[in-house]
This record gives sequence, structure tokens and C-alpha cells, in this order.
Amino acid sequence: MIRKHFKKHWDKISGYLSNDIGIDLGTANTLVYMRGQGIIINEPSVVAVNQKTGQVVAVGTQAKEMLGRTPPHIAAVKPLVGGVISDYEVTEEMLAYLIRRAEANSRKLLGPRVVVGVPSGVTNVETRAVRDATRNNGARQVFIVEEPMAAAIGIRLPVNDPVGNMIVDIGGGTSDIAVISLGGIVRSKSLKIAGDKFNQDIISYIRSEFKILIGEKTAENLKIAIGSVLPPPTTLEATIKGRDLITGLPREVVVTDTEVREAIALSIDNLIEAVKEVLETTPPEIVSDVMGRGLYLVGGGALIKGLAELLADSLKIPVHCADDPMTAVARGAGIILEDFDRYKDVLIENEDELPPHS
Repeated sequence: MIRKHFKKHWDKISGYLSNDIGIDLGTANTLVYMRGQGIIINEPSVVAVNQKTGQVVAVGTQAKEMLGRTPPHIAAVKPLVGGVISDYEVTEEMLAYLIRRAEANSRKLLGPRVVVGVPSGVTNVETRAVRDATRNNGARQVFIVEEPMAAAIGIRLPVNDPVGNMIVDIGGGTSDIAVISLGGIVRSKSLKIAGDKFNQDIISYIRSEFKILIGEKTAENLKIAIGSVLPPPTTLEATIKGRDLITGLPREVVVTDTEVREAIALSIDNLIEAVKEVLETTPPEIVSDVMGRGLYLVGGGALIKGLAELLADSLKIPVHCADDPMTAVARGAGIILEDFDRYKDVLIENEDELPPHS
């Protein structure tokens, strides 16, 4: 009882002595939310490392600009693959940079309390890697929340109410499909079909059809510019440059929206099938709620033209694309920090403990 009473007062006092930070640790982009300030950092999840000295050359936007353009001794690395840490040391460097930058204008006595979003269904080992990497960079406490839950909170769905909410978070490395009710995930599925997979589909298609090799950045730009899953009113075109696989020389071609749609068609079909699978195993009362309330799309993939309409037609339920879908997880982490008592039960790993010196 005394411990609980002390804990309550310590949390209140420590709130004034430290910063509260929410991190959406994404495969494509990492966003940082600071309590009282909102989203203060939105940077690509890329780190450039000098392999001779082991030193970090650049992080975020600067490092992304180096992708595919570095000399042999500098490697531009994406430390997260499929939403989980693939290069622990580089991830630590990236987190150190982000936390330092977040705290630069607001230094406080204690290390920050951090909420980190991870894909649904991550293993205990992957969760521990995220927590340890964050703790090793000065975090006083680390709390882990599944990204679809954070996204649902970020777009103000009533996750704690006895009503079914369905959300599809299409990120860079993973797509998370989740049905949420009473503060918990009732059914979920995480698959590696997301933004990066669409880029690879486009690269493979261009290589096969045009015999041209293009980079990931070119593929992503093409996807954003003319990518769609339904035919638009007028044909869209984009000019791309790459290396001719036969001559080895640079070549330029014009690509249409039809060709991009054909490139990503199989991945889109697999994504829709996965959403259907989750719905098929969801309790009927919750399915009834979802039919009335609709499905919500978040993440960068939600911006693919025509995706909401295609899903609505395939599933026969309303589909809504959230406002500012790319920041939903970070905003959700921020809302958890702003009203911690209300949302603490949604955390999958809760380091809610007394400070070490107690």
C-alpha cells in the first residue's frame, strides 16, 4: 500500500522533472512526439555510417539523400526492416540522435519517459530489443504499444468502449490489421506487404517489362506520383531514368499509371485477402459494429489513390482514410502520454515501476 501511494506521488513529481516522448519507430520514417509540443521530428529511418571509423555521418533526411550515392567506405543503412530492428547498433545511434534532438530545447533533471510503437504480433525478443535500445539512450522508463492500437487512439477511435473498431495501418515495412474493443486487440494480423514491398514490385516490373534497372528512391517517387489501384479519370504518366540492362547505358522511359497498377496488383490482392481473413475470424457482434462504423485506413499506404474505394467494394463495408494518416501512430503515442492513467492498459509492455533508488 505504501509502495503504491509513493509510486503515485513519484509519477506526478517526475512528470515535472522529465520530458515525455512518443516515438513511432517506423521502417520508412520515424516520428517523435513531445508532450506539450506535438510532433517535433519526422525523419526517414536511415543512418549513414563511415565504415572505416564506425562513426555516424548523417541521420534522417540527410542520410536518405545518400541512399545509392555513397562511396564504398560510407554505407547508408535502413536499421529497421519489416518494422523491427535488423541492425541494433545503428538503431541505437538513430534513437540517440532523435532523443538528443527532442530534448535539445527542453532539458530536464531526469531522463525522458518514452512510449514506443511497434508492429502487432512482434516477438518478446524484438520487443526487448526496442526497449533496450531506447533505455540505453537515456530513457528513464520505456512503454511499448502496438502500432494499430496507437493509430486508433491517434485518430480518436473509442478504443476503451465496448464497441468494435477496425484499423488497417499500411506502413513502410508492415501492414497491421487489427480489430479493437475494450482497450484490447481482439483479432490482428501483421504482414510484410506495405510501402517497401510496393517499391520492390515496381522495380521488378520495370526490370522485366522495360529491361531497365531503377533504384528504390525512383520506384517510391513513381508510386507517389502516379500509383493507384483503380483507373483514374485521365491517364497519368511519369518519366523515369535508369540503367539499360542490355547496353549498360543510361536510358529514359515513360511509365503510365496502368503499368504501376499492374506492378502492385498482386500485393494489393494479398493485402485485401488478409483483411478478409481477419474479418472472418472476428466475433459476429464486433463484425456488426465494424459494418456500421466502417474500417479506418492509416499509414503512408492509405494515401495510394483508390485504395479506400477498392477495399469498400471488396469488403462491402464503409472504408475511411484518416486525416493525416502518416502521423496517426505518433499522435496516438502522444495521447497516451497526455492521459496515461486512461490508456496504460493498452500497453503491451509496461515498465511501470518505482525508480531504481527507491
